[in-house]
Amino acid sequence: MRIIGLDFGSKTVGVAVSDELGLTAQGVEIIRRESPKKLRRTLARIEELVVHYQAERIVLGYPKNMNNTEGERCEKTLEFKEMLERRTSLPVTLWDERLTTVSADRAMIEGNIRREDRKQYVDKLAAVFILQGYLDSLKL
Repeated sequence: MRIIGLDFGSKTVGVAVSDELGLTAQGVEIIRRESPKKLRRTLARIEELVVHYQAERIVLGYPKNMNNTEGERCEKTLEFKEMLERRTSLPVTLWDERLTTVSADRAMIEGNIRREDRKQYVDKLAAVFILQGYLDSLKL
């Protein structure tokens, strides 16, 4: 069973996918859009990836504030979750994504990736951290 992990941002969506055993997450791509409100192509691309990888579930990063409150980004993420569920007919699980972007950035620094180059990878790597956290929780 494959699972797709998503890091939903205002202009990008980082995408990761699990291996068939559900043990590890690998980065797939970053879906970019010109405007935060233009989601049709983004949803279509995610639907293509669901079919390609034969995914049975989607894990969507849920951007709570550090004090565990929910802000405007959470509202937008919940709206996106509903769109995903309608479009793909798959269950979408919300996963606390606090510090995933920080962890992704730190991992790239440790990997000696130049600051200028990090922007093009951070969302995909954040999706990997989101999905891997979810996969690890299943093993507990």
